[in-house]
Amino acid sequence: MIDAKRLMIVAFFTMVINLIDTLSYSIRPSGVRTRKLAVALSLFNIMAVISRLSNMIQAPFLGSIVDMAIKMDKVYLLQNDMRIVLFSATLGALIGAPLMPTFVSIFTVAINGMEGAGTVPKLILQVFRWKNFKKLKKKIVVPKLSMLKGVLEADIPKSFLIYNVIITSIYTTGIVSSLYAGAIIPEYRITASQLSGIVNGFATILFTVVVDPVAALITDQALNGKRPQSDVDKMAVLLVFGKIFGTLLAQLVFVPAAELILFVTKLIV
Repeated sequence: MIDAKRLMIVAFFTMVINLIDTLSYSIRPSGVRTRKLAVALSLFNIMAVISRLSNMIQAPFLGSIVDMAIKMDKVYLLQNDMRIVLFSATLGALIGAPLMPTFVSIFTVAINGMEGAGTVPKLILQVFRWKNFKKLKKKIVVPKLSMLKGVLEADIPKSFLIYNVIITSIYTTGIVSSLYAGAIIPEYRITASQLSGIVNGFATILFTVVVDPVAALITDQALNGKRPQSDVDKMAVLLVFGKIFGTLLAQLVFVPAAELILFVTKLIV
């Protein structure tokens, strides 16, 4: 371990980022229940911004761990530290999974509340009023195994779910692999680290082209009565499981991705 304190900071924010990403899957079921999908997607964008802000705090600390490993000539210890960071992504998804039913309920209230509040800041202020806060506590839903009944039999394209796992693994390890590659060839570490944008960009394009349109189609079909609303709930559950498996797969992808980034870096320079 290079620096335990810095590593814990990075692991914490990585966990928060993936927790928020996992909870964001609650938005679509809430949007279908309220039939206010545009407002739901607006709240989704707010959660995405919070996730990116957490990433802005996490990234410099992660970079500093790499710099310290190079300076102290302890690059051989770096792989274990990076794997702890990847595991914290899995931990965030695992924490978020049982919270999904509660957040579907909370987001449903928030979406309906937007009509009265008018703006998000006013909505947040209303939540923190004591009488509303007490009502919010009643929205806590204890997860039960019975909620998973019929999930695997849902009419959801299997290829869509597989792509979600693969894309999640790429996105989870993109920055980590590029920084690790930069530590292996410190003289070109800036080039290697900049390749993380290409890796994550590729994953984002795949998600936008392959995963998100299918999720949107299923949601619209449920809104238009062409499929049961429960299909959207099941889709959200399957996406969360995909998130968990994707972060676990990132552990396997981590080193090969770093080697690929090393190869491309050497081609460039």
